[in-house]
Amino acid sequence: MDTEERFKLVKRNTQEILIEVELKKLLEEKKQPRGYIGLATTGKIHIGYFIPMMKVGDFLKAGFKFTILLADIHAHLDDQKTPFELLDYRVKYYREIISAMISSLGVSTQNLEFKKGSDFQLEKNYTLDVYRLAALNTFDRCKRAAAEVVRFGENPKLSGFLYPILQALDEQYLDVDVQYGGIDQRKILAFARENLPRLGYRARVEVMTPMLPGLRGAKMSSSVESSKIDLLDSPEKVKEKINAAHCPIAVEENGILAFLKYVIMVHKNDNGQKLVISRPEKFGGDVAYDNYENLEHDYLAKKVHPTDLKNAVAEEVNKLLGPIRQQMKGKEKLINDAFPS
Repeated sequence: MDTEERFKLVKRNTQEILIEVELKKLLEEKKQPRGYIGLATTGKIHIGYFIPMMKVGDFLKAGFKFTILLADIHAHLDDQKTPFELLDYRVKYYREIISAMISSLGVSTQNLEFKKGSDFQLEKNYTLDVYRLAALNTFDRCKRAAAEVVRFGENPKLSGFLYPILQALDEQYLDVDVQYGGIDQRKILAFARENLPRLGYRARVEVMTPMLPGLRGAKMSSSVESSKIDLLDSPEKVKEKINAAHCPIAVEENGILAFLKYVIMVHKNDNGQKLVISRPEKFGGDVAYDNYENLEHDYLAKKVHPTDLKNAVAEEVNKLLGPIRQQMKGKEKLINDAFPS
């Protein structure tokens, strides 16, 4: 695979890259660059996480060595979303279920590794650099960086202001060339590019993908039950939630179309498959699509009914979740320990 093909693979379905010319240069100079994504181990993982896992697959196919950081300290810094005594359980849950997701997608894990934040974020030099960056930044600057990610509230805790400082330093201490995250992380990633050179470290390339809209519009969120499909929801629950989802004849705030664009159709294309939408003959019979653009065009032209689209998506989601449900069988105690009622 040449440099241009690798670049296209990393870039596909991204919303922004800081900056593209640096990414191209990196791919020209390094056969195996290093990248990472940090996941704060807070709520239960939902189908929105398929977007980053698909992109992790793209990085691996493009020749990267890739790290999934299970950011336990970050999970506590963000307004104690994960209590300290649950951190280890949440890390174990995230590792198990993300491994199941990756297996479901058929992604090769040869150059993939997991790391836990507290395994290196408590080291002496890292801690000293936290203090150094804290001395170089104001409360306002840190809050502006973290505002779309951290829950500050009316009386914000000091920990939330440290969140972007740790995330910036993770790039250096994981020794990566690229950080990848959702577009909601943009201000933190820009903060990292601005601040690492102030400590004499190099700025990294930052890659961002869109956030999956929820079933009720807006962002899919672990904390809003009606907006998400949990990876361990039953087939019946998945169909029920998707049938009740907001699915306007529009692209904006349409979680059904977004999941088709960023997950289902990419997965189908990579495996040489088509999406089949089943319909009674009186409504035109079955129709097959081999690319998202044609599907979106027909949907917006009202050639595909929202109900038929939802039925097809529910079927495809259940295909993806089936292996995950199977792999997580017998791990109910871990889930209950991580998320006690």
